[in-house]
Amino acid sequence: MSIRMSNQPGVRDRKKAMTRQTISNVATRLFVEHGFENVSVDDIAREASVARKTVFNYFPRKEDLVFDREEEVRALVRQALTDRGKQSPILAFQALMRTLVEKQHPLFRITQRPIRFWRTVAESPALTARARELQVTLADDLAGVLSDAVGRPHSDPDARLAAAMLMATLVVAYGEALHAFRKKRKPETAFVSVMQRGFVGVNAAFAGTPYVR
Repeated sequence: MSIRMSNQPGVRDRKKAMTRQTISNVATRLFVEHGFENVSVDDIAREASVARKTVFNYFPRKEDLVFDREEEVRALVRQALTDRGKQSPILAFQALMRTLVEKQHPLFRITQRPIRFWRTVAESPALTARARELQVTLADDLAGVLSDAVGRPHSDPDARLAAAMLMATLVVAYGEALHAFRKKRKPETAFVSVMQRGFVGVNAAFAGTPYVR
């Protein structure tokens, strides 16, 4: 008799994911309403009906309650490059970003909510510093994924430069999309326009390398 193994998360995993999401949602709402520095972990725990220890079990740092999708980004990128087939890694990454924007993935969906979110970040020195740290960390991680894809060491300058350029492109494109939304223009159009120009530059810079074929 054969036993079929399921990849679906179990009841416990689903419950943990729901608890984590609840804590994150409550924290984000409180931070937006009152400011990051004016909300304590105890406030979040009380509002989410969990223990203070539970909050820290899911989010080691208070700042992590705000930037809680870092691992999701990494997983999406890793999967896209793993499944890229004969496509070169930079082009596979760019294809993923276009798809996320076109399908209005929450990471790139521009509404009033992210406007309020980034205003909260801008008003907090701690969150602003953490946002910059994450940009560097994600660029470093992307460099590692790119270099792994072509069999080069993580110290490869081409991978590091490409990752930095790609991340900078997305940051500028996202900022322009937020600006367009505030001016009552289509944010997706602004995002894609800047993103495409950045990608053209990256592709030209790395033409002839294993990263762009």
